[in-house]
Amino acid sequence: MLFAWLFISLCVSASAQEYHTIKGIVVDANTSAPIAGVNIIGKDLYAISADNGEFVIKNVTAGKHRFEITHIGYGHEHFTVEIGQNDVKGLTIRLKESITNLDGVELLGKTEKRKAQELSTITVGVDEEFLNKNRENSLMQTLKKIPGVSTITIGSGQSKPVIRGLGFNRVSVVQNGIKHEAQQWGNDHGLEIDQYGIESIQIVKGPASLVYGSDAIAGVVDIQPSKVPLPNSFSGEVNLLGETNNDLIGISTGVQGRKQHWFYRGRLTYRDYADYKVPTDRINYENYIFELHENNLRNTAGEEINASFSFGFISEKVKSETFFSNVNAKNGFFANAHGLEVRSSSIDYDRSNRDVDLPYHRVNHFKVTNNTTLYLDQHILELDFGYQNNQRDENSEPVPHGYMPTPSNSRERIFTKNTYSLNLKDTFSPNDKHNVVLGINTELQNNNIGGWGFLIPAYNRYSAGVFVYDHFKINENFHLQGGLRYDAGLMETKAHFDWFQTPIKNPDGSTSYMYLQRSQGKSLEFGNLSGSFGLSYIHQNTTFKANLGKSFRMPLANELASDGVNYHMYRYERGNMNLDPEQSYQLDIDIDHSTSKFNIGISPFVNFFENFIYLNPTPNYYETLQIYEYTQSKVFRFGGEARAGINVTPMLRLNASAEYVYSRQTSGPKKDFTIPFSPPLSGLFSASYQFKDIAFMQSTQVTADFRVTAAQNDIVPPEEVTDGYQALNLSANTKIQLFGKGKPAQLRIKLNNVFNTEYYDHTSFYRLIDVPEPGRNFSISMTVPF
Repeated sequence: MLFAWLFISLCVSASAQEYHTIKGIVVDANTSAPIAGVNIIGKDLYAISADNGEFVIKNVTAGKHRFEITHIGYGHEHFTVEIGQNDVKGLTIRLKESITNLDGVELLGKTEKRKAQELSTITVGVDEEFLNKNRENSLMQTLKKIPGVSTITIGSGQSKPVIRGLGFNRVSVVQNGIKHEAQQWGNDHGLEIDQYGIESIQIVKGPASLVYGSDAIAGVVDIQPSKVPLPNSFSGEVNLLGETNNDLIGISTGVQGRKQHWFYRGRLTYRDYADYKVPTDRINYENYIFELHENNLRNTAGEEINASFSFGFISEKVKSETFFSNVNAKNGFFANAHGLEVRSSSIDYDRSNRDVDLPYHRVNHFKVTNNTTLYLDQHILELDFGYQNNQRDENSEPVPHGYMPTPSNSRERIFTKNTYSLNLKDTFSPNDKHNVVLGINTELQNNNIGGWGFLIPAYNRYSAGVFVYDHFKINENFHLQGGLRYDAGLMETKAHFDWFQTPIKNPDGSTSYMYLQRSQGKSLEFGNLSGSFGLSYIHQNTTFKANLGKSFRMPLANELASDGVNYHMYRYERGNMNLDPEQSYQLDIDIDHSTSKFNIGISPFVNFFENFIYLNPTPNYYETLQIYEYTQSKVFRFGGEARAGINVTPMLRLNASAEYVYSRQTSGPKKDFTIPFSPPLSGLFSASYQFKDIAFMQSTQVTADFRVTAAQNDIVPPEEVTDGYQALNLSANTKIQLFGKGKPAQLRIKLNNVFNTEYYDHTSFYRLIDVPEPGRNFSISMTVPF
């Protein structure tokens, strides 16, 4: 009987054993940024922090439990938790950075933040969490909250980057090591990049042509390759998006998996949107009033279908991934922006807000890239290969112009661009003080044209550059970097004649009919030597940086040889074959102080262009259209960004930033004027509050952004003054556990332009024709992982 009683007591005790859960987050002790991949190890208990720093330890019994915290680049920590009758939630673990030396051998693992601190260039890292929380209609609109970064917007679905007031081909966009090549020279040409599936971006402010080559004279938007999936894993996500301003619906689905050495990824994205609404019912263009139906900016609807797939191999010595992507879009242009002839058009633009009528463009960008890395003792060899095909059709109503008869179709301009890229880089460390990089970049472009409208000629462009770069570590906290680069380039423009005849008066009074020549077959060679030198000094929580660099940019085909009507701008544009490559000298300084409670920083710069290229209006006209000609001038610029943030409480954080650019032409026909598209003084103030878990909602965060922008009175004719404005945006992010113990879904709600403010962005494409920014927009999106 005694044995039976003891047996029953043990069974009851075992069945009554309660298990609890520990939930917490691991953050950087200085910046409070979440840390992913941290190991939390206890006796028979284990967890790894997720991308947002959060971790969950389940099946924890009552009593005291001691855990060890480890992560490369951070010091080891321990903590003890006593479990009573309740679960433990809201635990915050703060790790301090550490570089460990063992018998003279330095631990190579460093955090991304530490790596950025040791570089002299002014870089900003953008992670997946930022991209998800701030996602807008295009990649560059998503990034515009970063101080010093703005956009040239073209409708609701397109935009191009501007860094410190410089855009177009002065900013390089790099994806998977290959420079993105499309028709980015055009005011109305956006980026053909799917912003879904991007995990991290490095933004370089200032000259970066030492490593990236021509077109990086103002900076770089470097889209980093995604992390390799874990062994024997499979995961995916579904992104859903809806917006009210333009009735947008979108879905993007991605998957990735890996066995032991082989891995793959795939993604499909679809977006369909209607005309977007503006907070006005009329547009004044060239002193003609266009009435808007229900505030719709007519014919700005569009559709996008994107697909990508990659496969790769990874081992101790080799990592290689081949990436295929295709971005296809059809977008309408605001009908009244395509000249005044639309007044006599028979198209009923207000029949539907979802159809895409003339004028519109259709773009297809196909890309194949391969990134291969070989780890050979002290050398790391990186080989990048890329092929891109960009097909762009611009369609408008066929109407006669001057001596040109009515065309037989709507295909005004056709651009077919093929680009072949090859990069080779060798990184090696001859000793523990130097990290040397040798590299070669080559690129071949072939751009053919078609259609009945001529603006730029067909051309071939060749470029090649070689560079050497050294990162010299004086000690753990004092670093020097410097390098030299030489580039050679060749531009071959092809002859082009009108498809129609123009009457020409002969000296004897007779008339001849000729096919006028619009461009000549010419070959232009360019060469340039550039370099940079900088330092980085880290003193406790403060980082000091300084970098002096000389960079360059080869002239583009439109700058050299354009000769036609640009109806999107309603002007006649003419190139200049005598242009020299742009050469720029810039000094960048950055001072950043960050603690666990607050951060403050400033990034001033001084910049001088020997021969800045821009499109200058002349007093001459061609068939009632004003002629603009490309010319060059000396330009002096300075400005910078300031930023500050403070954790008022563990739940409340306040941030503020400001940016300013001053530009002045010191020679040329527009001496003492600024340069086009110069952004005004602007400030962004934000407040974020992190709530405790509420019912089924976890890590709920509410953010208010208030942007204050000054008037831009400093303009270059024919630009007009842009008034200042204030705009308020609200957003909320939360996590919802939908499927048991899996990763939670992320729900995001945003309300942009809360008060439906009518304002104008000085760097917007449509601002030139008096079109304000979009009105109030409510959006809701969700990411569901599986």
